[in-house]
Amino acid sequence: MAYLKAIATPLITLGSVSLGVLREMGAMSIFLLIALRKIFFRKQLRKIFIQIRLIGADSLFLILIISTFTGMVLGLQSYFVLRSLGSDGVLGTLVSLSLVRELGPVLSAIMITGRAGSAMAAEIGVMRISEQLDALEVMDIDPMSFLIAPRLAACLIIFPLMTAIFDIVGILGGFIAGTVIMDSNSGIYFFRVQSHVGMDDVLMSLIKSIAFALIVGTVSCYKGFFAHLREDGAGPAAVNNATTSAVVSSCILILMFDYVITSLMK
Repeated sequence: MAYLKAIATPLITLGSVSLGVLREMGAMSIFLLIALRKIFFRKQLRKIFIQIRLIGADSLFLILIISTFTGMVLGLQSYFVLRSLGSDGVLGTLVSLSLVRELGPVLSAIMITGRAGSAMAAEIGVMRISEQLDALEVMDIDPMSFLIAPRLAACLIIFPLMTAIFDIVGILGGFIAGTVIMDSNSGIYFFRVQSHVGMDDVLMSLIKSIAFALIVGTVSCYKGFFAHLREDGAGPAAVNNATTSAVVSSCILILMFDYVITSLMK
């Protein structure tokens, strides 16, 4: 009997954890569908513009810095490897495709998650534990329409724009490192970028950025909205735990869906 119990206990734990994950994923999916439906309600435009500024404009400087140095590092490392193989002429192809297809959407999404996603989770979480969301419901104001839908709509607008900026600035950073600093041929660099980056690559980047926008917006708002239901803390601790969980869960889901989308669009 003890032997069977020792075997069954890990399986029971695994099953319980799996059911918990599936339950939360289902709840997030319903949360997302409700928020998407409420995006098109009246008087949402002004609130969406406010969130665009908070999520997008305030993250622009971070995106510019990260994309510049990502492109420079990628160009520098790629130059040395390609030069040793006698293929430094394809530097533009390697840098541009790496950024457009992979690094641009993923890194920009993770950066926005760390700066804006955590702020969304914390702000909504504070409103939950201070009973401000309950006050909205008492005043017959739908919190989903008033708080969640504008943030989700702003994410859907901002993520593709930030990804495009990341790609362009990163390619210029690779140009600076590979051609200006390492004296590679600048004409060949941009020729390779132009000839090898096609609409399929841009479409993949766009699809990834939209998927990541849905992930970050949904997870961050969901974690803050239901911060009071967490069993690992109450009050300020609940906000702290919800914010941490939102960032970690978003980053994990970004990488998971990045693999799924890449494998489907290969």
